Amino acid sequence: MASGKTSFPTRRAAAERNRDKILAAARDAFTDHAAEISMAEVARRAGVGMATLYRNFPGRPELLEALYTDEVDALCEAAVADDAQPGEALIGWLRRLFAFIPNKRLIVSELLEHTDPAGPVIRGNRTRALDAARPLLTAAQDADEIRGDVTLEQIFDGIAAIAKIQGEAAYLAPLFATLLDGLRLPPGAELPR
Repeated sequence: MASGKTSFPTRRAAAERNRDKILAAARDAFTDHAAEISMAEVARRAGVGMATLYRNFPGRPELLEALYTDEVDALCEAAVADDAQPGEALIGWLRRLFAFIPNKRLIVSELLEHTDPAGPVIRGNRTRALDAARPLLTAAQDADEIRGDVTLEQIFDGIAAIAKIQGEAAYLAPLFATLLDGLRLPPGAELPR
């Protein structure tokens, strides 16, 4: 390139790196429950200018939606079946889901302030997570490792209810463990399907 201009693929890669830096900084910022997080603070933490921030995310709702969607993407990718231990594959995924919720409480609560809970961002991402985990539950129930009389929606609602309780992780962990214990089918037990 004799003209000294940056090629389009290079600009696109730089733009993608900036977007990733902004999302990483925002993700960290929103896990700091004591901090008041402004868009300027996100830009400062990402090491980008305000113009770069607003070029990627025109406003706070768009940034929150992107953060939430990225987290759900990672959660969906983690829904991997284990034919040898289907119950443990489901329990491992549910642990990841539970860890996701309290750390993202600020993102989700603020997102709900700016977004319709029945709208495509919240409902669509919940549907995607349910669809990703449904084969895990089905395999675990078919192997008689998880109760057959519980739906994935009920499990999600139980986890969300526990995550809404105010308290540190050490306070919530035994409640979550109790929920998981209740999902496991004791050896020899038969429950309605």
